[in-house]
Amino acid sequence: MTTAAIHRNERKAAASDRTQRLASRIGYYAFMIVLSSLFFYPMIWLVLSSFRQNREIFASPFRLPSEINLQNWADAWQAGNMNTYAQNSVIVTALTIIGILLFASMAAFAFSKLKFKGSKTLMLLFVFGLFMPLQSFIIAQSYIFDQLNLKDSYMGLILPYIGVGLPLAIFLLKAYLDSVPRELMEAAKIDGCGEATLFARVIFPLLIPSMATVGIFSALNTWNELLLAMLYIQNDELKTIPVGLLAFSSRYMTDYKLLFSALAIITIPMIILYIFFHRYIVAGLTEGALK
Repeated sequence: MTTAAIHRNERKAAASDRTQRLASRIGYYAFMIVLSSLFFYPMIWLVLSSFRQNREIFASPFRLPSEINLQNWADAWQAGNMNTYAQNSVIVTALTIIGILLFASMAAFAFSKLKFKGSKTLMLLFVFGLFMPLQSFIIAQSYIFDQLNLKDSYMGLILPYIGVGLPLAIFLLKAYLDSVPRELMEAAKIDGCGEATLFARVIFPLLIPSMATVGIFSALNTWNELLLAMLYIQNDELKTIPVGLLAFSSRYMTDYKLLFSALAIITIPMIILYIFFHRYIVAGLTEGALK
């Protein structure tokens, strides 16, 4: 076989390989688009339904709305006292995230880089916290909160939210810190850094990508939590958004147009937040996977 024939065969093989890779990529993206559409369709239907009247929702639930009228959103915001509920949710969510990130970062640093008696046992208890359902400790927690007069207060929600969020946060942050070389800490100590300075100036900045992941997960869980918010908050001025949504439903009737409008108002910000920070979520979950 001549050299020219060999080159032609190589070019044909390369062209065939590129065609196969292109077809595989097109098939992959087509599959992911269809799969994403199936998962995102309920959100689209929710937003479109928020522009309809109740009779239109029941008559033709899957048709496009006859007009885009944001009056439903304004009515839902005003009738449902959403301004107060949104303010409470923002306060509770922000303080919960701050508490989780602060305590989890310090605990992860201690478990990963400091040696102390009982560290493995204590870490195992936090791991068990990943598998404990929220309902398993509500009775004991409610009794303690009664004794401490924490019900009907922001702290009555913030403290259990921090407690529920800490196990996963510590687990993720520790997994990343385990991949940080110990030589980095030793070099910092040689330069005169104590444990507190080492954490503040070296470890904490390294944890920021993973902390972004923890922060997003904590924000989503806190923003949408309903059970504890119903049990511990009876004062209408302190209720959060999930509890406030119950105002649109009664025993005998539900105002669906206002309910869908309120759901759209509180869901869209979380989706936008996830879209902006999704790269940090992926990076935070994969950081520390390989040492």
